[in-house]
Amino acid sequence: MSEGHRITVGPSGRHVRVVRGGRVLAESDGALLLRETGCPDRYYIPAGDVRLDLLTPSGTHTHCPFKGDASYWSLPDAPDLAWAYPEPKPEVAAIRDHLCFYDVEVF
Repeated sequence: MSEGHRITVGPSGRHVRVVRGGRVLAESDGALLLRETGCPDRYYIPAGDVRLDLLTPSGTHTHCPFKGDASYWSLPDAPDLAWAYPEPKPEVAAIRDHLCFYDVEVF
């Protein structure tokens, strides 16, 4: 990582839920909290706690020099609502098989 840039990943210890249009898209007590310099805190939810049957993989892919290459999922009215790093960099390997959403409820 570059000097001054830091990422930490660990158990969130919180109940996390993703709701859109009245539907629960994800709900987990096993989410990870990723903190990254210059970015908002993000919750990464285990894929097993995400309603992947409701999401459609999109053609969007982005690259983060610190985390790796991301793939995205959409709803018909919400493009690229969620993303994941299928092959994350070793420093953030814990987020493999986890999805992140832009808007989550935390309890």
